[in-house]
Amino acid sequence: MPNITTRVFPQAIFDWLVQQGCSPILARIYAARGIEQPSQLEAALSKLLPFEQLKNIAEMAVVLADAIADQKRLLIIADYDSDGATACALAIRALRKFGACVDYLVPNRFEYGYGLTPEIVNLAATSNSEYRPDIIITVDNGISSIEGVEEANRLGIRVLITDHHLPGEHLPNAAVIVNPNQPSCPFSSKNLAGVGVIFYVMLALRAELRKRGVFNNCFKEPNLASLLDLVALGTVADVVKLDWNNRVLVKHGLHRIRNGKACTGIYALLKVAKRDYQRISTNELGFVIGPRLNAAGRLDDMTLGIECLITDDEGRAFEIASELDRLNRQRREIEATMRDSALDQLALNIKFQQPAESVYSICLYDPNWHQGVIGLIASRVKEKFHRPIIIFAPGNEGEIKGSGRSIAGINLRDALDLVSKRNPGLIKKFGGHAAAAGLTIMEHDFQRFQAAFEQIAQQLLTPADLTQQIETDGDLNETELSLALAQSFAEVVWGHGFPEPSFNARFYVENQRIVGEKHLKLKLRKLISNTSYDAILFFQTEPLPECIQAVFRLQANEFNGNTTLQLLIEHWSDNNEIKND
Repeated sequence: MPNITTRVFPQAIFDWLVQQGCSPILARIYAARGIEQPSQLEAALSKLLPFEQLKNIAEMAVVLADAIADQKRLLIIADYDSDGATACALAIRALRKFGACVDYLVPNRFEYGYGLTPEIVNLAATSNSEYRPDIIITVDNGISSIEGVEEANRLGIRVLITDHHLPGEHLPNAAVIVNPNQPSCPFSSKNLAGVGVIFYVMLALRAELRKRGVFNNCFKEPNLASLLDLVALGTVADVVKLDWNNRVLVKHGLHRIRNGKACTGIYALLKVAKRDYQRISTNELGFVIGPRLNAAGRLDDMTLGIECLITDDEGRAFEIASELDRLNRQRREIEATMRDSALDQLALNIKFQQPAESVYSICLYDPNWHQGVIGLIASRVKEKFHRPIIIFAPGNEGEIKGSGRSIAGINLRDALDLVSKRNPGLIKKFGGHAAAAGLTIMEHDFQRFQAAFEQIAQQLLTPADLTQQIETDGDLNETELSLALAQSFAEVVWGHGFPEPSFNARFYVENQRIVGEKHLKLKLRKLISNTSYDAILFFQTEPLPECIQAVFRLQANEFNGNTTLQLLIEHWSDNNEIKND
């Protein structure tokens, strides 16, 4: 049973924010998220962290400016997720605005795996000699591509790495590396997504070209803010922490989308999803557009997603978006089958039905599972069992590929590093960050890895870590629980590290009915109130008990031209069962 807690906040900060004009409810919410001054809520682009803080960025700008002047052939090597696709599209659009000769290549995850591998370098160098690159630029990958960079160096191809993932003990021997997480990088935000890193590189390149006097009446200086829609999409979809700098980037990207100034592909994706671009939120970036874009990399080839984001032809964009929508529906079907299969595996083992404190991790493998969906299954299983999870599917030549998701208390990449060091040769390769990671092992080593990973999990986690904590912002009184508050929340950029406000209260369930064949439409009344509220509980058809305790968010629900308050139920329990602090 999860433990519901209320976010704490410094009383002195709360009082100060109220004095500065914040309403008590907003002051409480902001103070609990580390906001100490109203100025921290400002979002002027001019206040972004300066690109000069990024280690090596000036050097990379010089290399790129020289390459453009000499008409060197540039090749972008992208990751196959939403962050990689948006980073690639941004790089292509920006470099072409600067007059560069640039193309891209995204590895097919099923043939080549992740990152700049020697195989990808050789494919780039030999697939068509006319387009053999002089320079490879990685986006959202490369920091662990030691062998790939060595192969490029051997072939005389320079490599520029732009990445945000955590580096290993050794860095690749690239010409230049820009990564806020590389050693001794002074950039004060370590949470840039891959698309954010390449955006900063393009800012530095523009400054270098400006210094060289490239821009004139015939060659106007590009407005790089026009690319912030891509930055917003990639940042939110990659679930990086929305620190202040990222919130500024996302806010301005959302503003461009809502005002009809985004790229054609984003509007095509919203159109096939039947969403109104003028009211798009961070939730829709992450859970509506992101999955459709990701579907290309999961089931097919992310080239499809990148083409959607770089074309300016509305017809072609809609055609591609429709295919991405079809792939996403197919992905959902595969995911549902695999999720049921994973839960069936766990159901056969009694210790996983209600995991005892002696079980600290879960590793599952099935030779029939799809490699492109294992990360999603890991997330679903983690939500149910609150353990670090790694899901494996078949790879190439006796290998199996794993995708993991973690919980607070254990850094997944560091845990895999410990497994690798204590069991030399067990893990063929791995990478990632604290919350998510990927790895490759041999199929015959699965049980050995399972035991080794469990040992590390038991070492790093405590029994208290195994109880899910649901943080809320407490309760709301009748005056606060309003449509106006829901609408004010909609104007703020929320996300990972700056969570959207959620609340916790007890309700009588006055009415409930199934809508859309799989959701519950509810009428709820608070136990200490006479006011009833509309609510929705997605993906449940079983009726609720008469009295519940619920964690909920506020929504401004639009229907038939009317806007009303609706409570979105995120978690519920019988009022007599849930634990509280």
